[in-house]
Amino acid sequence: MSAFGSLLLQPVLATSDCVASSFTPLLPSNASLVSVVHVPRNGSFGSAPGDDLEFPTNATGLPALCAVTVHVISSADSSFNFGLFLPTDRGAWNGRIMTGGNGGFAGGINWPDMGIFSHYGFASLSTDTGHNAGGFDASWALNQPESIIDWSFRAMHESVLLGKRLTAAFYNRPIAHSYYAGCSTGGRQGLKEVQMFPDDFDGIVVGAPAWWTSHLQPWTVEVGLRNLPVDGPGRLNATHFTTAAKEILRQCDPQDGVKDGIISDPDGCRFIPDTLLCTGATSTNCLTGPQLDTLFELTHDWVDVNQTFVFPHLALGADLSALTSGTAAHPAGTGWVVNFLLNDTEFDFNTEFDFSTVQLADAINPGRANADDFDMSAFERRGGKIIHYHGYADQLIPTGSSIYFRQHVQRAMAPAGTALDDFYRFFLIPGMGHCAGSTTAPWYIAGGSQLIQGADHGVPGFEDPAHDAILAIMAWVEHGKAPSTIIATKFVNDSAPLGVERQRPLCPYPSEAKFTGKGDVDAAESWVCVSV
Repeated sequence: MSAFGSLLLQPVLATSDCVASSFTPLLPSNASLVSVVHVPRNGSFGSAPGDDLEFPTNATGLPALCAVTVHVISSADSSFNFGLFLPTDRGAWNGRIMTGGNGGFAGGINWPDMGIFSHYGFASLSTDTGHNAGGFDASWALNQPESIIDWSFRAMHESVLLGKRLTAAFYNRPIAHSYYAGCSTGGRQGLKEVQMFPDDFDGIVVGAPAWWTSHLQPWTVEVGLRNLPVDGPGRLNATHFTTAAKEILRQCDPQDGVKDGIISDPDGCRFIPDTLLCTGATSTNCLTGPQLDTLFELTHDWVDVNQTFVFPHLALGADLSALTSGTAAHPAGTGWVVNFLLNDTEFDFNTEFDFSTVQLADAINPGRANADDFDMSAFERRGGKIIHYHGYADQLIPTGSSIYFRQHVQRAMAPAGTALDDFYRFFLIPGMGHCAGSTTAPWYIAGGSQLIQGADHGVPGFEDPAHDAILAIMAWVEHGKAPSTIIATKFVNDSAPLGVERQRPLCPYPSEAKFTGKGDVDAAESWVCVSV
């Protein structure tokens, strides 16, 4: 049990409480119960096959809990579902509720994350945002403006309000604290909640937030088109991407002071791409002039008409092929433009897509999805806290978008006297891809949708706020202990039973972790945060 687990352990519940009659009287007229299921200790739970395309696997090895699914009609044309896990063992509930996020355009209840949160002792919640679809499938949004609103914010907010009511009634006492954790679209959902509904949560942990939808999705189209057509002179194939990645690592890895297979400061790397140029003496494992032009375009900001900044670039060290190796632009971009923005399945991206698409996206902002209200004073005034992180090798959402967000929060709030670090701390994770994962770098901080083998929750062997982002946000909200660092962990083969490969502190932006020059380079204590 964590240091927080001993708080508010009074409820004594029986399986007989996990019945429809415990919840039906609490539902508004537009809501109904889908199911109420008692799950025994070490049991599993999830959606029926086909009912959850984004999260098709069950949460397993659960504590004893009551699994509740609720259907809510949100408009004349839309509805959504949400799920609740309510621990039932004596003293199992820690008095708090944790809500998890979604990903991409996905619809589906995130039962796996809910299961992870339940092992901390939380009552846990997730919404399907109003549809059933995989992460890059936006077809459900075509000519469905109310469903887009559900996906954007309404399903989350209304699920949280009703989920809190059901939870408090189930335990017959108020919820002590309400938290949130999510990444990607889940990160956007958390920031949107803070901006629109600052009373919903006391603390949020958000990773790689897709907060600037009206620019991110067109950028995804733009960056894909930069490596097309497939028979063009500048086309980069898998071999070219591998060659470029090796050279970027060769040049950028040692520039941070330690040659360890990790690019700690991509923005500070002085990368010279012409070392890759094919010459008379080199015709393999190299790039031609037009291919170098494509590499330049993939690693530089999108700046368009009248030198207008549109969106930041993929960082050096990110997998540049993830969004650019197909025969067409990636569906994460094209699907949004076709189904959210234009409602036009005949749109020709090769001839019709340009900066005017971004201008239209800004004007419409489908579903009001952008989480771009940088003045989060209402949340800050009520004592809310934010931990925000982003992988420095993110291949789907450029890390620079989070840096841009943080800078604009500073510009919006600092002139009024707000010290950002008092309520909002941002951490870059060198070497980590989108939300999770790295072959070399410490990345695991138990954030939303971060999974490793051999762990049902938290950081095995390091169950404390110094290593675990969930425990860190709790310590900050409830005890005023702001995270000076978060120590990221890399387990061998991302398997906790195999032991720790390396650890490293993540520093609050804009400070950076620097090797002291002494001790084990793979030990966190050999690194210090340095202001830049």
